[in-house]
Amino acid sequence: MRSVVVVGGGIVGLAVAWELTGRGLDVTVLEKETGWAAHQTGHNSNVVHAGLYYKPGSFKARMSVAGNRSIVDFARQHGVPVEVCGKLVVATGDDEIPALDVLAERAAANGVPAKRISAAEAREYEPEVSCVAALRVESTGIIDYPGVCAALVRLLGEAGADLRLNSAVRGIRAGRLGGVEVATAAGVVRADALVNCAGLHSDRVARLAGLTPSARIVPFRGEYYELRPERRHLVKGLIYPVPDPTLPFLGVHLTRMLDGSVHAGPNAVLALRREGYRWSDVSAKDIAEVAAFPGTWRLARRYAIPTGLDEVRRSFSRKRFAASLARLVPAVTEADIVRHGSGVRAQAMRRDGSLVDDFLIETARDQVHVLNAPSPAATSALEIARHIADRVTRAAD
Repeated sequence: MRSVVVVGGGIVGLAVAWELTGRGLDVTVLEKETGWAAHQTGHNSNVVHAGLYYKPGSFKARMSVAGNRSIVDFARQHGVPVEVCGKLVVATGDDEIPALDVLAERAAANGVPAKRISAAEAREYEPEVSCVAALRVESTGIIDYPGVCAALVRLLGEAGADLRLNSAVRGIRAGRLGGVEVATAAGVVRADALVNCAGLHSDRVARLAGLTPSARIVPFRGEYYELRPERRHLVKGLIYPVPDPTLPFLGVHLTRMLDGSVHAGPNAVLALRREGYRWSDVSAKDIAEVAAFPGTWRLARRYAIPTGLDEVRRSFSRKRFAASLARLVPAVTEADIVRHGSGVRAQAMRRDGSLVDDFLIETARDQVHVLNAPSPAATSALEIARHIADRVTRAAD
């Protein structure tokens, strides 16, 4: 039986392992943490994205539209909480109408069910919202992504996959008779092929395997607040701003979660450590690596002033964060929000300072490396898994 070792126990790694197992391959999953879904999967907004924002024909567009259906079907089949509730993307001023229209056109091109509605119609969904027009996106949902991972772990265990926690990868080399040999603290794992789904460390794993990846992971922390329980009534579902097309992230938004809480965020600041969930999480090695990468400074020249400074100020100011939310829902005040937590986005950057916009997957002999899989990767996990499994099985033919 052909064997594959998957590095990374987040939702993409587990989905890849499940897909490969279903195709009859012998699978080992290596996760360096003590539990599954410990980083990006366990710290995101739990939104099932519709595929609205992405360039038609791109991996993100195709996989998120298909993934919107497949991840919901998987959750329902395996008892994972999920709700397809829809969302509003709101234009808060006339100057945002052209960008809203572009989104509507992109939704149509991608096959996303989205409808342009008036401000009055938007308030039928969200009575407290402030807008001049909106886009209603029916297929957006909320889900328990860690619950999806727990279901995948259970299914993989039942199928006989070898699931190993506390198994950080220390070295990778080609096997003498082909395939790969992956060194961990517990010993060497030999397999016919390697799939790297290491997220925040995916570029480092690729380099361990002898690859020179075309992009470098630069970590961005997204910080969240939540509405106090007595103010949750201000938001009925999901409210997003019209994204600024000149900026790389979507902007802070409001999301009602499965438990009824309402999360607000995230902002986007450079993390000072690959797993830097707080300003106090600092790694001299990680900072030096980011500082030595030419793309960092090229990106900084493009966005640091005023965008980057505004994000940093908002990180330290609850008042500024609340003001961003009040553009969408004016009733939200500084007193209504409390800090909730943060996540770190594994964003791939090229040497020219451009952020990799699409999913990035690179291959070498007996190897597949997922080098850029931020949002909407969780939504698209089962589709990414099928794509990677096709590559692995094709290489074996």
